[in-house]
Amino acid sequence: MKKTVALVAGGYSGEYIISLQSAAQVEEQLKNDFNLYKIIITKDEWYYESNEGKIQVNRDDFSLNINGEKITFDAAFIIVHGTPGENGLLQGYFDMINLPYNTCDALCSAVTFDKETCNAVVRDFDIVNVAKNQTIYADEQIDTDKILSRLSLPLFVKPSQGGSSIGMSKVKTKEELLPAIKQALDVHPKVLIEEFIEGREFSCGVFTIDGKISAFPVTEIIPINEFFDYEAKYNGTTAEVVPAKVDERVSTNIQRTTEKLYKLLNCKGVCRIDFIYNEKQDKLFFLEVNTTPGQSLNSIVPNQVRAMGKDVHWLYYTQIAEIIK
Repeated sequence: MKKTVALVAGGYSGEYIISLQSAAQVEEQLKNDFNLYKIIITKDEWYYESNEGKIQVNRDDFSLNINGEKITFDAAFIIVHGTPGENGLLQGYFDMINLPYNTCDALCSAVTFDKETCNAVVRDFDIVNVAKNQTIYADEQIDTDKILSRLSLPLFVKPSQGGSSIGMSKVKTKEELLPAIKQALDVHPKVLIEEFIEGREFSCGVFTIDGKISAFPVTEIIPINEFFDYEAKYNGTTAEVVPAKVDERVSTNIQRTTEKLYKLLNCKGVCRIDFIYNEKQDKLFFLEVNTTPGQSLNSIVPNQVRAMGKDVHWLYYTQIAEIIK
């Protein structure tokens, strides 16, 4: 008998459209494997769209009532980027109603979603370098001279919570710093300012299959823009090379570091971890963890899976198979 799966998409952030794009691909690939219901989450409603129109989710037990029949789920496939699907809120809700899901748990999701918190935790592991940084809060006086006495230009300014590089800026001069902070504060009331690390950017997917943590082939990200911003990620203004054309020693180090971080952070499901490699210093720097990475056809992780000799159906199907064995 087919299992019944909720494909949960949408969310409350600027990544709403990206989530729907990933969900459309997952739905197409899994529609014959499961009784699949795509649940759209917005700030105003959670619903399934049927031929009769929108059917609201009963949030008491995450069920649907369709033509008098109550539909409950064996598992949830979360493909919500940002809040509430990547910061632990949705995971906490599913934990309370005892519904299995394909991502990291609530604590891991919350820790990794906040860049300042995640940087502090990863730095303490002492297995990879983390750029020098400082945190600014919305309710404090912003003193750019004080910031620049601690950090050296150029700098990256980014909301501590959020994705797809929304609200992120690269700052090269003192005059650019305050506007960049204000832009980031428009996205989130806590802002991370960190020193720019010169180097090549790499990304590595990772997954647990049958109890074994396995890193995917490494992708090098070569943006045409100043950095891997929203436009570069989603409008094609970047080159993504997989497997990365880099010394095998470096590639292996990225994969092993990815696996170690995945384990130490207690990650689950498919994740993606990003790095900068400084060739002059021969040092690898941690950037961030994506616990709900994009899974549309041309996203980084699906491309890595194809480089392994597998297809996206395997990627999507296995995420569900791993939690409803």
